[in-house]
Amino acid sequence: MNILVVDDSKAMRMIVLRNLKQAGFENHNFIEAENGKDALAKINASPPDLILSDWNMPEMKGIELLQELKKAGKAIKFGFVTSESTDEIKNLAKENGALFVITKPFTAE
Repeated sequence: MNILVVDDSKAMRMIVLRNLKQAGFENHNFIEAENGKDALAKINASPPDLILSDWNMPEMKGIELLQELKKAGKAIKFGFVTSESTDEIKNLAKENGALFVITKPFTAE
């Protein structure tokens, strides 16, 4: 499985990757992107099986990335790993096709 981790913080991408490996995903391929625009280019070059994205990022937010994928008809499993935890954010994510919203900080469990 190819998993794309999208976050503008390199440190947070490393934390997400470490937790994924601790949760049993160590044998999967990981790709990193620093924002939605970077992610979109990588998705168009080689679509991943799963995208884990932050919400707030420069150039293109995570929700904008999800909306662009939806508009383009790309059905890629998508979830948010974000510090945003309001019901409005969670509802907007679900309405646009996100499978889940995991709130930072988090653990491998």
